[in-house]
Amino acid sequence: MIENYFKLKQFGTTMKTEVLAGFTTFLTMVYIIIVNPAILSAAGIPFNQVFMATIIAAVIGTLTMGLFAKYPIAVAPGMGLNAYFTTVVASQGLTYQAVLGTVFLAGLVIIVLSLTNLRKVLIEAIPAPLKFGITAGIGLFIAFLGLKMAGIVQPNDETMITLGNLTEPVTALAIGGLLLTLILMAKRVTGALFLGMIATAIAGFFLGLLQFDGFISMPPAPTLINITEAVSGVFSNGLYTVVFAFILVTIFDSTGTLVGVSEQGGFMKEGKLERTKPATLSDAFATTAGAAFGTSPSCAYIESSAGVAAGGRTGLTSVVVAALFLVSMFLSPAIAAIALLPAITAPILIIVGCFMMEGLAKIQWRNFDDAFPAFAIILTMPLTSSIATGIAVGFITYPIMKVVTGKWKEVHPLIYVFAVIFLIQMIYFPMH
Repeated sequence: MIENYFKLKQFGTTMKTEVLAGFTTFLTMVYIIIVNPAILSAAGIPFNQVFMATIIAAVIGTLTMGLFAKYPIAVAPGMGLNAYFTTVVASQGLTYQAVLGTVFLAGLVIIVLSLTNLRKVLIEAIPAPLKFGITAGIGLFIAFLGLKMAGIVQPNDETMITLGNLTEPVTALAIGGLLLTLILMAKRVTGALFLGMIATAIAGFFLGLLQFDGFISMPPAPTLINITEAVSGVFSNGLYTVVFAFILVTIFDSTGTLVGVSEQGGFMKEGKLERTKPATLSDAFATTAGAAFGTSPSCAYIESSAGVAAGGRTGLTSVVVAALFLVSMFLSPAIAAIALLPAITAPILIIVGCFMMEGLAKIQWRNFDDAFPAFAIILTMPLTSSIATGIAVGFITYPIMKVVTGKWKEVHPLIYVFAVIFLIQMIYFPMH
């Protein structure tokens, strides 16, 4: 029954592969249930409330993606959006309830946009060079993230970034885990990414780097905010630009990830993606429900590319991820220990970054009006640590290049509209 529902044979996959892919994706993104509460608690939201809200949003979004869109893409509260949330609360002296109201309204607007054809048209309107650039840009972004997490590179005042201390225990463990996983990949061992993480975790435990203060604990009770009060706070404080910023960044973060991972997994057919509505509704439902329980907007997760690289091809991968998030409610001490040792997941992000470079071969590099916008995306995403900013730069430069070369008719009208919107947003409402 499960095999027929997800059409495993049609996609050349098995239940074992999908389950392994689900575990791989989950382990690369589970840090969010610890990191998100840590960030949002600085805005005044109780840690336990955000912990439960994060899991609820992830389960709702990822199950919607898995059961209805049937893609191996996970959804959870987004990094960057949570930091922006905290900044808004701190800089404008607002209550966190009012800012949760902006997230709730943004979620409702995104639901409406997803029910129309706008997001579907947007995905299909993105020209091929930008799609390939987005995929590669995300690849470099997550590889760079992996390098930073592992301590292989570190900040430097003079050169911005430099080589880290490779003799640091966590860094050395990450390098060892990376080499082992590379060997497993080269030998084409089934479940190489997952096995690499397990082996690194075991090594970390015996080296004293992975310490458990327990494994099981009862989850705190979820807490619903007062929606009416939160939404009225949006209007009384005139927080319309914050709502707009959340809508724009959530949509384009998710769209970028959806396009990038779909290109990687071969789900895009002639630039089109099937079952677009349920796929785009996933982050909308997660954002709205997440806000009601106490967390910032949700989006499709770039770490899903790790599950795709591990062989995940259907929604069964996402269902496994959602189930693991549910179980994580009861395993918070063990999850926290694993999430606090970046050496376990950093090697996977670095390797997956390599997989996502494949689309670069399809860019017509001799056509400068195609090449430069793609290059701009690839350059900007890792340097700004923002998928949305990379997409914005691509959307702005692509139509400019086409207009000045007399090829303006090749550009979909929607691209011109969003180029103007992104230009205004980057000048007047930048998200740092």
